[in-house]
Amino acid sequence: NTTLYLAYRIADEKDIAFWDAVNVSNFLSEKQFKYFTLAAKQVAFSYQPMAAINISEYDAETNKSMYYDYKLDKVQLSLGITDKSWPDIAAGLNLKYLSGRLVYLVEHLEGSQFVRDQFIDDKVKGFSTDLGFTLKRGDTVFGLTAYDLISRLWWENYPAKSVQRRIAAGVQYGSGTSKTSFGIQSKLSSKPETSYHLGYCYNVNWDSSSLSSDESVSQGLDIRVGAYSQDFYGADNINFTLGSGYYYRMFRFDFSLNSKGLKLADSEFLFSLGLGF
Repeated sequence: NTTLYLAYRIADEKDIAFWDAVNVSNFLSEKQFKYFTLAAKQVAFSYQPMAAINISEYDAETNKSMYYDYKLDKVQLSLGITDKSWPDIAAGLNLKYLSGRLVYLVEHLEGSQFVRDQFIDDKVKGFSTDLGFTLKRGDTVFGLTAYDLISRLWWENYPAKSVQRRIAAGVQYGSGTSKTSFGIQSKLSSKPETSYHLGYCYNVNWDSSSLSSDESVSQGLDIRVGAYSQDFYGADNINFTLGSGYYYRMFRFDFSLNSKGLKLADSEFLFSLGLGF
């Protein structure tokens, strides 16, 4: 089976009404789109805007203005690797192509005109790879993933650089409808900035009669809760997540919330639509 996924975020720098948030034109705006994925068995193709930062400021005390615009897009090919000889072991590989542009301008006001102090307009292209493995033992699955293991970013006018490497390890326990997971993620650097992740998922599936025929219709519902933090010291240092997914025949809808310190006003709402064919 092949499945198409589209994901969006419902969040903005300014407050918007609910009906404005769910308006189709708002979904299609650049700030709301998150990623597009086409998955088929052990192969998937994805497009995702990785960064879209735009800052324009003016300081009246120093008479200086600053403009910063940075965009980075990613095209990704994902491959799943399994072998019947080792059914409990699986591997995954991500091949990523990156491209973007940086514009940076600093000016100061002299009289009635702005004078340029610093200006950068540069483009970047590059690649990156992720590699992961899973091992299943009974109802327990162990996982290990290295992100940006081999990478390189080439700027037109500046030295090439590698992407910061990260590593993640996790374990999931459960079978049937209930699964609990624990994970840890860290940078491979002198300052690791390690984060710890906890999660729980409850899933239920059932068949119902079709309204138009005697065939049964497959449906499913899952509920997910989780939390992650670097130290779990105080609610303000913890990100709480809540999500749910429902599928009916070839359609799937997923919704999730990410809230730091249980502050709903500052939460990010994500949802994705899936279509299988």
